[in-house]
Amino acid sequence: MNPTPYPQRTALGLAASGVPVLPLRRGKVPFGNCTACADNACGGRPNMKSAGPCRCAGVCHAWAAATTEPSVIVSPAWAAAWRRAECVGYHPGGAGLTVVDLDDADAIAWARTTLPATRTVETTRGEHWIYRGTMTSRNAVRPGVDIKSMMAYARYLGPGTGLMAELPDAVRALAVTEPSPARSAAHAAVVPAGFGGGECPHRTPAYLARGIAMAEQRITEASSAVHATVYRTFLAVLSRHGRCGCLTDAHVSRLFTAAQSKGETARHCADAWTNARTTLGL
Repeated sequence: MNPTPYPQRTALGLAASGVPVLPLRRGKVPFGNCTACADNACGGRPNMKSAGPCRCAGVCHAWAAATTEPSVIVSPAWAAAWRRAECVGYHPGGAGLTVVDLDDADAIAWARTTLPATRTVETTRGEHWIYRGTMTSRNAVRPGVDIKSMMAYARYLGPGTGLMAELPDAVRALAVTEPSPARSAAHAAVVPAGFGGGECPHRTPAYLARGIAMAEQRITEASSAVHATVYRTFLAVLSRHGRCGCLTDAHVSRLFTAAQSKGETARHCADAWTNARTTLGL
């Protein structure tokens, strides 16, 4: 029997530790969609910007293909991809992580004087600084710096060195885009009146925080029917907060983390979220 190919063996080890993985081909990019999924004809993987979710067993839809399921990683549908793969990719957000991708010496120098020390992995041109916690992914947040967390993938280059720190506010702030005055004024004009002196109650921090905390508790306290509980909870959150724009990736990540603590995979969470959105017409 042939030994397990290096990329696949590495992927299985990562998956066993809860890190969703996918094969990357030459150029450190995901494999293209299969014929059935070309141009997202299938509806797209969960969390992609399409109706979805796709049930394809192939290595499709980039980061959304990442999985921790050993049966998928060793399946015939993935076998050809592993034979052609040059390296292993992973979904940082699905593992509860954020990667600060520093592309050059200037970016590294900036990080060393600005960000708290954390686990560091050397890359071809720079370094990956890995923090515990998730956030919105965004490229080019400053010269030579990308953020890879939710809805993104990163190349696995080894375990790295140093202790992993909690995701600091300094990194979260990099992905925040201030709305233009014109856009803010336009939004204010359509906020429904009649609550709190005309202010949307969903934008009250305590109101939203309490709702998310209650949703997390409902999921973590589920003793049976976890799949159904997760879906109903997602549906309840979206029905209350899904139309006013107050939900952020950080809120969604908290709900996904609660669900994954009960044994749900990142893909199952994304399926439930997409189905809830579809049900509500969002």
